[in-house]
Amino acid sequence: MHASQMYTSEPYLTGPAAEPEPKHVLASSDLSKKQIRKVLDTAKGLKHKWHTNPTAIVPQENRLMAMIFEKQSLRTRVSFETGWHELGGFCVYLTKADIDMGKRESVADTAQVLSRWASLIVARLNEHSVIVELAKYSSAPVVNALTDLEHPCQALADLQTMEEIFGSTKKLKIAWVGDGNNVANSLAVASARLGHDVVLCTPPGYEADEIAYKEPGVEQVYLPQVAVKGADVVVTDTWVSMGQEAEAAERLPRFAKYQVNEDLMKLADPNAVFMHCLPAHRGEEVSPGVIDGPQSVVFQEAENRMHAQKALMQLLLEGEL
Repeated sequence: MHASQMYTSEPYLTGPAAEPEPKHVLASSDLSKKQIRKVLDTAKGLKHKWHTNPTAIVPQENRLMAMIFEKQSLRTRVSFETGWHELGGFCVYLTKADIDMGKRESVADTAQVLSRWASLIVARLNEHSVIVELAKYSSAPVVNALTDLEHPCQALADLQTMEEIFGSTKKLKIAWVGDGNNVANSLAVASARLGHDVVLCTPPGYEADEIAYKEPGVEQVYLPQVAVKGADVVVTDTWVSMGQEAEAAERLPRFAKYQVNEDLMKLADPNAVFMHCLPAHRGEEVSPGVIDGPQSVVFQEAENRMHAQKALMQLLLEGEL
């Protein structure tokens, strides 16, 4: 037999095209109510196991996760790496300096190469259109770890935190106060799909993306006092996100009336909690008395990034989403 004939008979040469289409999570809208519920229930179980038996892991055959990060990260990077390690895998962390995706090598080529080796690709990118292209050409699941449009994993962690406090059956009023950014988009969609009421309160011209308002139960107001009245959860984020530093001088005065402070929190339900994805700028979007006060659950929220993402990754690998 000729050598070329021998090699062409090998099944692996059929390549990724022979595999089923992978499930990608690029936005909260990629997950149905049933799928969100499954992630949260799985995360609850994994967190319990983590606290009661931290040495127990779910083996994933030492599989590789490729992490493409164009932006700085503390919670996202550490939570993904820790969660994947506890699932039995290992990570390769790639920055813009390492691969400069889209310039040194095309997004399509990068996706097709990495997905030959990696079981999962996690990407934290500047432009959402790039992660869409990455997923188009990847034969492995791609998970959005933040783009300019969406941050779905943050939304899952936020919902897990809310359910730990209020239970999974109570319908909540969630008030978002501040910039209608990527976190607002993802949280609004995921929360509405679970049946919660979401009030987005931004300065005029800084509303969330239209995808957020397509969900039943999401409304827009412009007065913080109206938004937080009777709310169970009050959420905010930085007024100047990464990449918007040049807009700071224009943004800060426009957002000054949207600070979540003690007076604003008094209008919410007496049992309301305050949430923030961090990093926070005390004295800007939130007062020190609120974020460091008894209603704040920001560090519980931060921990849950790992548990929610761990659940998401496990379910993706098992083909359960």
